[in-house]
Amino acid sequence: MKQSKEFDIIIWGASGFTGRLVTLYLFDKYGATSNLKWAMGGRNLSKLEKIRDEVADKNIPIIIADSNNKISLINMAKRTKVICTTIGPYAKYGSKLVEACIESHIHYCDLAGEVQWIHKMINTHHEEAKNNGSKIVHACGFDSIPSDMGVYFIQREAKAKRGIIAQKIKMRVAAISGGISGGTYASLNLFLEEAQKNKLVYKIITKPYSLNPINEQSGEDKLDLKSVVFDKESQSWIGPFIMASINTKIVRRSNALISYKYGRKFRYDEATIFGKGFLGRIKGILSTISIGLIMSAKHGSSLKKCFDFLFPNPGEGPSKKRIENGFYNLIFYITLEDGSSAFAKVTGDMDPGYGSSSKMLAESAVCLAKDRLSNNSGILTPSSAMGDHLLKRLEENAGLTFSFK
Repeated sequence: MKQSKEFDIIIWGASGFTGRLVTLYLFDKYGATSNLKWAMGGRNLSKLEKIRDEVADKNIPIIIADSNNKISLINMAKRTKVICTTIGPYAKYGSKLVEACIESHIHYCDLAGEVQWIHKMINTHHEEAKNNGSKIVHACGFDSIPSDMGVYFIQREAKAKRGIIAQKIKMRVAAISGGISGGTYASLNLFLEEAQKNKLVYKIITKPYSLNPINEQSGEDKLDLKSVVFDKESQSWIGPFIMASINTKIVRRSNALISYKYGRKFRYDEATIFGKGFLGRIKGILSTISIGLIMSAKHGSSLKKCFDFLFPNPGEGPSKKRIENGFYNLIFYITLEDGSSAFAKVTGDMDPGYGSSSKMLAESAVCLAKDRLSNNSGILTPSSAMGDHLLKRLEENAGLTFSFK
């Protein structure tokens, strides 16, 4: 932002599990005395001080505010260029903070993968954020940076190397190691509870173009994959990828926000590869059944209580070793405008839901605070907000690789 601020970034929710990881990353990468001025934010001083003692030092300031008190959030927002928040479910804790950032004319980034809430933020605040010069950037973690920036990278490389764009891209999860985070599971729970009460919520998450601007919510893409099928591109059995419901919509919104540089007929889908032959098919069926059970479990039912016991709570997460040993490998099968084929890969080190997401979110915040970005504003996506600047940071700092053949 143009005006002088006390801080470049405030990490909101720094005492939570993921907030702690973002704090640790920023301190290790940028320190407390570099040209990046940042602070830790939350509502509990003793918890914040404990985390600061563990992963940073006393040179990092602490800011106190309350997610339910908009005045305190505005007072915090006025002190910084960017709010970087890890407090989810965002549908429960994020709305007042988004409002505070827009009213304070500052930028914002989060890890939200909650389609129904992002849809609400777009409908309620896009025009105001656009007029105020605020970049409000959702989905800055594993959902949906590897997908969104992967497609952005592919289209950039195709144009540079072949002089044409990709007309169709199929992303396939080839390998992944890491567990779902407690915050992600809590967000999923809130969505399922809302969807069971309100059919409109279910329509929002299933409609392919629900995050596109109003009157631009149609195109060539169909519903996300819900069954196990044989995939001719990968020559393997594929099934649903649980993050596809947010990732595909973010990619399509990116295309709309950049005036359809990917083309009006651009198509994109995602799935998980389970392998060849009978074993691959069985693995896919078992995975699909598991996803189906999670999505259909009624709030308060015995099945739902069983899942709640198995999955982590918000603020909980795996050991340092498990986080560091995680990884993911995403393959993109590409059909170019002239009908020829291409191939791309996006890989990431560390557990996707914790280690990698915390690095991606942190670099998104630094990018918003320090890089010379375009003047576009509103409720944006990672690629439409930060483009090449974020791509460079992801490759140099956040453990991601992007390759195109």
